[in-house]
Amino acid sequence: MPHPRSPALYRLTKQLLQKYHKAVRPVHDWTEATTVYLDVLVHAILDVDAQNQKLKTSIWYHEVWVDEFLSWNPSMFDEIREISLPLSAIWAPDIIINEFVEIEGSPDLPYVYVNSSGTIKNSKPIQVVSTCGLETYAFPFDIQNCSLTFSSVLHTVQDVDLAFLRSREDIKHDKKEFLNDSEWELLSVSSTYSILQSGAGDFAQIQFNVVIRRRPLVYVVNLLIPSIFLMLVDLGSFYLPPTCRARIVFKTSVLVGYTVFRVNMSDEMPRSALSTPLIGVFFTVCMAFLVISLFKSILLVRFLHDEWSHGQEWPLLCLRGDTDADGPRMDPRAQLAGVPEPPICREPQVQPGSLKEVWFQLKSISTYFQTWEQADRKGVKWLALLERLDRLLFQAYAILLGLYTVTLCSLWALWGSS
Repeated sequence: MPHPRSPALYRLTKQLLQKYHKAVRPVHDWTEATTVYLDVLVHAILDVDAQNQKLKTSIWYHEVWVDEFLSWNPSMFDEIREISLPLSAIWAPDIIINEFVEIEGSPDLPYVYVNSSGTIKNSKPIQVVSTCGLETYAFPFDIQNCSLTFSSVLHTVQDVDLAFLRSREDIKHDKKEFLNDSEWELLSVSSTYSILQSGAGDFAQIQFNVVIRRRPLVYVVNLLIPSIFLMLVDLGSFYLPPTCRARIVFKTSVLVGYTVFRVNMSDEMPRSALSTPLIGVFFTVCMAFLVISLFKSILLVRFLHDEWSHGQEWPLLCLRGDTDADGPRMDPRAQLAGVPEPPICREPQVQPGSLKEVWFQLKSISTYFQTWEQADRKGVKWLALLERLDRLLFQAYAILLGLYTVTLCSLWALWGSS
């Protein structure tokens, strides 16, 4: 069977491209600007790199302009109203994304559609890696606003102007092409038109602001709830007596749990040199409170141990000393160590069983109890001071935990209302 449209299509293509010069802007009047109509559809958020401040996005890019040298009368070519031509064979606007770092995995579509009035439609998917000021302070309830600015590289607004292919409201709320099953949710794509004034001239540009927010449920389950439980366990350790040595063991175990959880949490939280996530700040402050409380407990146990062992040994040694009628009393350990007898035990040589011996024994016992009472009063003062410090730490810890919970709930409420 013959193909009647093929000769007409061949003749039309040959006629359009035979004397076409793609290096010349396609207008009959060079004082008129070529208007390029742009449209963007966000397809997916592929990656958000907070450490390097980069956003990887998959978009559908559409641009439409009129080429006055590529129009024809359909009645002369078997009513052909639209054909495809190689993009490399015609003039195309030099529109780029100002924020782009690199373009990855974008398929090369070599053809564009041209209708009989000279309107050219160029549509293509693009995976663009662009710079973006990512703010991670409210992680995991963060909302990011990244812009994609399109403008001509060399042509000023007098040569190439930009316009919207659709209305701004349609662009802002269009989510039909977005893959809504990733970590990020698309909120809106607002757009603005502006003219950039520079020394080289005035350039038209269109900026698309892609507003996305993170879905926080997986981080709430894996990070926030376990961190609150760990803080509650640490808060419960304040109910142990300050003088209890088991409290040190318990707090040391909690500190190990903090450290392990902190290492695991660092792999989940975004890294950024510009801001630190709020939950990381709270967690570090809680670790500081734990270390201060642990250090206080160690000092208290050490102090009470020194006070308990000080002053009680020598009087008891005097009572345990050997009673020898032929010589003075001498502590066996002091005798073995070759050290002189403590002053409290040095007594004049008295006859065993005499009243003087009884008087000196009673004096030693009285001195012992006086020393013990002084040490006990001093220990009670230190213990009261450290207990007040312990209560102060407990109150500060409870306030911090309450503030942490209220802040997270507020951020979640703001996230839900956005």
